[in-house]
Amino acid sequence: MTVSTPVPFTADDYRARMERAARTAAEAGLAGLLVAPGPDLVWLTGYAPTATTERLTLLVLVPGRDPVLVVPALEAPDAAKATGAPALTLRDWTDGKDPYAATADLLRGPAGGREASFGISDNAWAMHLLALQKALPTTSYASLTEALPMLRAVKNPAELDLLAAAGAAADATFEEIRGVAFGGRRESDVAADLAGLLRRFGHSQVDFTIVASGPNGANPHHEVGDRRIERGDMVVLDFGGLKDGYGSDTSRTVHVGEPTDEERRVHNLVREAQEAGFAAVRPGVACQEVDRAARAVIADAGYGEYFIHRTGHGIGVTTHEPPYMIEGEEQPLVPGMCFSVEPGVYLPGRFGVRIEDIVTVTATGGRRLNDTTREMVIVD
Repeated sequence: MTVSTPVPFTADDYRARMERAARTAAEAGLAGLLVAPGPDLVWLTGYAPTATTERLTLLVLVPGRDPVLVVPALEAPDAAKATGAPALTLRDWTDGKDPYAATADLLRGPAGGREASFGISDNAWAMHLLALQKALPTTSYASLTEALPMLRAVKNPAELDLLAAAGAAADATFEEIRGVAFGGRRESDVAADLAGLLRRFGHSQVDFTIVASGPNGANPHHEVGDRRIERGDMVVLDFGGLKDGYGSDTSRTVHVGEPTDEERRVHNLVREAQEAGFAAVRPGVACQEVDRAARAVIADAGYGEYFIHRTGHGIGVTTHEPPYMIEGEEQPLVPGMCFSVEPGVYLPGRFGVRIEDIVTVTATGGRRLNDTTREMVIVD
């Protein structure tokens, strides 16, 4: 399979993202955003520090001000090479200096002298947050995911193209893996095949390759082991990672040899539930309605207690992010949102079935980014 190289994002793209993030923060009543290294920083600036460090790196976004990236001096040259660097100001600091005092100066004043509240990355180090609180005792902080859960949720056309390419690469991986031998091999052998295929089809990062055979399939997040796959096993395959910075995630359940009538019935049930969840996708519908639609099919068939996880999660520059398709999530679907629809049935000690596609919301409904068959596939 050949996938064209996507057009890279530009400094103007990152500038627009930072401006939108600052504006959204103001609309949420926040004085600004503090973004630590991680997926939010990559999405906003294109900068991903090469190593985890205890030295403070923080993007400061305050409405009406130019974005500033506080960065250790020894990492400033790399930060300056980031695609989004022309859209922000670098403020470096050297070892032996107090980076929190410099950062505090950037946070003073946005609330007109009143107590200010900032959104901060969920993955910010506690030592950095505590030091900022000490430098500015009147400030308060809110988790970025809690304060702005939809910050990265709506994708633009270029992002959708990248997600579609990642999905196509995952589909190509499944088409290849269904032709390899399963019976008599270890789960870890098939998982290694999956990882190799994902890389062959353009993934730079493989996040997970779940191969859950027989009774292991009843554990949705089974860790691949050395169990030998046997004839008569149902095998759950769940795999994905990042291609050109955007995620793939798909699940299909195959069977080694001919299945029993019950195995066919449960597989068909999950397929029908997955179709019902997909059919519920359209603008304005609450996220929880996707979960309800898929769950109702399984519950009506008497297997409700064996569907033990949410129906879906968002995907973008990470393979799991908001929004979540789960009961209680009333966030309405918006065109450009991308998420999984992945119901499952897990029968303890026996087998499991899961079918998963990435879906994007369109102006009139939903579009799948995975197109491999959802019928039961028989493997050797």
